[in-house]
Amino acid sequence: MCEPLGGFPYYSPAEVFVKVVKRGTAMNTRTAGLVVARMAVLTIFLFILSAIDFWGLRLDKSVLIAPLPHVLMCLLDVIVISYPIIRSSWTGCRLVATIFFVFYGVMTFLTQIETVVFLQYFKDVVPVEETPKLFLNGAIIAAIFAPLAVWIHGKMRSAERMEQATVRLTMPLPRWIWRVTLIGVIYVVIYFVFGAFVAMPIGGQAFQQLYGGLQMPVWFLPFQIVRGVIFALLAIPIIRMMRGPLWEAGLAVALLFSVLMVGLLLAPNEYMADQVRMAHIVEVSCSNFLFGWIVVWILGRRHRSQPSKPQ
Repeated sequence: MCEPLGGFPYYSPAEVFVKVVKRGTAMNTRTAGLVVARMAVLTIFLFILSAIDFWGLRLDKSVLIAPLPHVLMCLLDVIVISYPIIRSSWTGCRLVATIFFVFYGVMTFLTQIETVVFLQYFKDVVPVEETPKLFLNGAIIAAIFAPLAVWIHGKMRSAERMEQATVRLTMPLPRWIWRVTLIGVIYVVIYFVFGAFVAMPIGGQAFQQLYGGLQMPVWFLPFQIVRGVIFALLAIPIIRMMRGPLWEAGLAVALLFSVLMVGLLLAPNEYMADQVRMAHIVEVSCSNFLFGWIVVWILGRRHRSQPSKPQ
């Protein structure tokens, strides 16, 4: 472990992996088997929900045509959602609300508001009439899945103490404002850097054909800053509710930001060439994973005048 930065120790990826493995091996075999069984059940339920077009009240043909990528997507989503639920000191309605807003916010809202922005440029690629369906389906799936996940993991009861509800992220309003604003600016930097140096080279000619003539509006930059701020707001309850050291919250947020957003790209779709889709998978998974760690570090680091509190 390197020297702590503002109360947030830096761990190398290898050290994080070792810590996760050690924490996992501390769980007895029976408990581990129960967790796996619960996640398997949740994966089945999430797949069923994703196969329903709630807008038209019918089955989604794209899911039925290529079920395996959707099963993989559901499994990954369940894993990254289950981790903060299991490690949460919150229970009941408070935890359900947190899981709903994070699940819907990252996987649907933050993804689709960008789709809406690009509609004026890609009307022939993404039909306008498809966007309300995407928002509605995402909201219904999150509304059903969030309480179901909390209940299946045994966190619906409210008897547990909320151990860390007020320990983390206690700071005056001005500090909140500049830290969240800084996160929004950093998100824009990461967004364009990974787009230029990861997505474009991997996407190649197919990427240029799709995005070559794109002219960004003048408000696109502040729009992306707002998206970064929304990411930060969604991370706050995860940081507050997580038990254990701050690196666990960092891992949870990084996984949520990367996996939930990239999951929609795992299945082939009629709107995006496979090469472009794969380029975005690499770009978004890497950039959002890095960004998640940065968000937790900026929000969770202690100011010099702030007394150290036990984690």
